[in-house]
Amino acid sequence: MSKSLFDLISILDLEQLEVNLFRGSSPNTDWQRVFGGQVIGQAMVAACRTVEGVEGRLPHSLHCYFILPGDPKVPIIYQVERLRDGKSYSTRRVTAIQHGNAIFSIMVSFHAEEESAFDHQDRMPDVPPPEKLTAEEVSKQPLFKEMPEFIRRYYEMDRPIELRPVEIGRYFGQKVDDGRIHIWIRTAAKLPDDPALHLCALAYASDFSLLDAIMARYGRTLFDKRMMPASLDHAMWFHRPFRADEWLLYAQDSPNARGGRGLSRGLIFKPDGTLVASVAQEGSVRERKA
Repeated sequence: MSKSLFDLISILDLEQLEVNLFRGSSPNTDWQRVFGGQVIGQAMVAACRTVEGVEGRLPHSLHCYFILPGDPKVPIIYQVERLRDGKSYSTRRVTAIQHGNAIFSIMVSFHAEEESAFDHQDRMPDVPPPEKLTAEEVSKQPLFKEMPEFIRRYYEMDRPIELRPVEIGRYFGQKVDDGRIHIWIRTAAKLPDDPALHLCALAYASDFSLLDAIMARYGRTLFDKRMMPASLDHAMWFHRPFRADEWLLYAQDSPNARGGRGLSRGLIFKPDGTLVASVAQEGSVRERKA
């Protein structure tokens, strides 16, 4: 990937202003608000930089709330609170601030790898591999010529995360009755061999398309201009080692939607079937009033 405004490494590279205080910037885009995954990823980087002295500890879970829309034209200040450094776990709270207001809050828990008598996981869904879902392969399908222009740009955009959806038909109004959708993801650029950076990169990517699992039941997508989607909260658990610059399958579903809110869940697998992370998110899913 060419060096661009969408370079994930530069997005996640924070400036340290003071002990426990960092500043992050947004890429120069025409987005009206900061992408939620960017704030998650940057806040995780800030938290990770305050546990460097605790050997071997990496994030194993995060829980966060989106409080206000972020302004992409203004830097984001990240204030870290060191809540705990115990024998096995460390805990950090990070608040993202713009214009003097908290726009986002996250709790990140760190844990060192340890042996356990318990080791099980769900099975990976059987779906086509990413090699079968390239833009070139998708363009061979009869439906591609009818694909809306904004969806075709979805495949062509220079973005920090490569996305290869499995259920292409839902972009044409096809309903997914059980709400189960799948998308292959990886960073567009090769990342350094830093496990913490790969965790932060996957946290960034985990916010892509997650609320689409809600829309899939109705044959609609988040690209629908009638919709006003917004992430409300986000939780993530890291289970096993992985590289974010290698293909990962993001299997998503939505068990519930009601009262203007919808819940989405996700399991993230390596191509060999290893479960590496779990995600849950509730979002606001409202239709625009006429």
